Amino acid sequence: MSIWIFSILILSTSLSVSGQKKPSVYEVLQNYTLPRGILPEGVRDYQLNRKTGVFKVHFNSTCQFAIESYKVKYKSTISGIISRGRVMRLMGVSVKVFFFWLNISEVSHDGDEVEFSVGAASEEFSAKYFVDSPQCGCGYNCYNGLVSSS
Repeated sequence: MSIWIFSILILSTSLSVSGQKKPSVYEVLQNYTLPRGILPEGVRDYQLNRKTGVFKVHFNSTCQFAIESYKVKYKSTISGIISRGRVMRLMGVSVKVFFFWLNISEVSHDGDEVEFSVGAASEEFSAKYFVDSPQCGCGYNCYNGLVSSS
């Protein structure tokens, strides 16, 4: 009986080492020195080619929320190329500036700043704003999934 239990323990330990659980997409971002808050909560699944950096992130549906005076929209699938401290060729993420939706093409993190690029223009924000992930619908001002009045 004790040999059987010992065998199960060895088998389960070897399975957890060899068949490691896939890290969350937020852990992947942090491994590439990017803050988790550049992606909203609610990622359903993702694919990453670690050799090329090509990735796809899937949500259940599109995701919209406000950050300060900006409206941000994530399509149900976004993609790009990830490398240390940077996401290039980003597709599926846009920001509303005045009356126009502009595609965010690149995100980079260097020190205390996170920079978002839309074509030739870019905007820097403090990295402290991206420690936590926003929620679809209410961004960072959420209370039970609804926009907080405070």
